[in-house]
Amino acid sequence: MPHAQSPLHSGFGAASTARDVIAGIDLSGKNAIVTGGYSGIGVETTRALLDAGARVIVPARDMTKAKANLAGMNAELVAMDLADPASIDGFASAFLAKGEPLHLLINSAGIMACPLTRDARGYEMQFATNHLGHFQLTARLWPALRRAQGARVVSLSSLGHRYAQVDFDDWNFERREYDRWVAYGQSKTANALFALALDERGAPHGVHAYSVHPGRIITDLARYMSREELQRVGGLDDQGRPIADLSRGMKNTEQGAATSIWAATSPLLNDIGGVYCEDCDIATLMPDDEVTATRSSSLSSGVRRWATDPVAARRLWALSEVLTGVSLGDA
Repeated sequence: MPHAQSPLHSGFGAASTARDVIAGIDLSGKNAIVTGGYSGIGVETTRALLDAGARVIVPARDMTKAKANLAGMNAELVAMDLADPASIDGFASAFLAKGEPLHLLINSAGIMACPLTRDARGYEMQFATNHLGHFQLTARLWPALRRAQGARVVSLSSLGHRYAQVDFDDWNFERREYDRWVAYGQSKTANALFALALDERGAPHGVHAYSVHPGRIITDLARYMSREELQRVGGLDDQGRPIADLSRGMKNTEQGAATSIWAATSPLLNDIGGVYCEDCDIATLMPDDEVTATRSSSLSSGVRRWATDPVAARRLWALSEVLTGVSLGDA
């Protein structure tokens, strides 16, 4: 049975950093893959895992940027593009060929609020990149995750999941008008539902999955937002500089990486999976009558019920298998 969406009182919180939550945890001999591990909070995620002794592999679409951002770190960079199914298969095949276990898979890469773009298959790019690419990668790496006998998969969701459920009748925006924030919200709800469905399948094999909201941090993820938009939501000061101030609901990158690291390593989660986490703990379930359509900076904490619905999670899993042509049985 999945754990209820109720906090564990972990002892950590919004101010905790990745270094705080991983203190005292030894990952020597553990293999980790961090998508997006060379940008934004992904850099701090990679750094924390390396400092704890893990071997960290970072798939990179932009190798030049990855080398620059991870200079001085002992991460292994391998080319991969989440929007290219053949690239995903190539990356996974190369890892599986070594016969090694995969202890941690942190699906941190993503795009946000981009104009309507479609991949080579005709799939809307936010859904394709944020969800389908990670679905395919995880499924292809399934044998290595099982081999670890205690693996964890962490998927980066967002409070943006509150903007939209997954529209199973028109997920690809073929009949409705495209809204970049609705598309983003749909993809982030999909990240949460994916973790729920994966944990249901993985728990019997020692594989647990989690989704996390890292917090509100201004990074390159916001590149499709104008300066005016970022200032309106409290992300930039009057001089256009990113704000990192918890009193204003804004984290820095070290704090932003903390919940991913907590979900990937906390002993409190050894027998728990499928939950949505924030501020280094399991998030509370939001009341159904709470207003969620707003995109202001005053949003409270919590997860929408639609992102924790096991029926929707199974339906998304079935749709994802059809759209990618991949299943755990194929891996």
